[in-house]
Amino acid sequence: QVQLVESGGGSVQAGGSLRLSCVGSRYPSSRTCMGWFREAPGKEREWVATMYPSGITTYRDSVRGRFAISKDNAGNTLYLQMNSLKPEDTAKYYCAASIQYCSSRRTDFPYWGQGTQVTVSS
Repeated sequence: QVQLVESGGGSVQAGGSLRLSCVGSRYPSSRTCMGWFREAPGKEREWVATMYPSGITTYRDSVRGRFAISKDNAGNTLYLQMNSLKPEDTAKYYCAASIQYCSSRRTDFPYWGQGTQVTVSS
């Protein structure tokens, strides 16, 4: 059982910043694959970023250079630092975890948080 809880969402103006947190309880491994996804109303959930067990991070093209995924030293909290936010970043953001597969694919992540809303106004 992997339990994830996101926080840190909110409403900001374009160009602003937010840092999302994802607290995981009972991680099965210190090298768990972690990802961030987002879902806008009426749209399919899309990949944002992944932190591979090796520490390598990958990003969706539209957020690369603006967003940064990281985790604390203990590995039980995942972060998504979001800078230079744009209205198109508006979505509900979800953290996800996997202990077997690691990619940008939703289907590789069996464990999900409840989501936290990010709204960016122009």
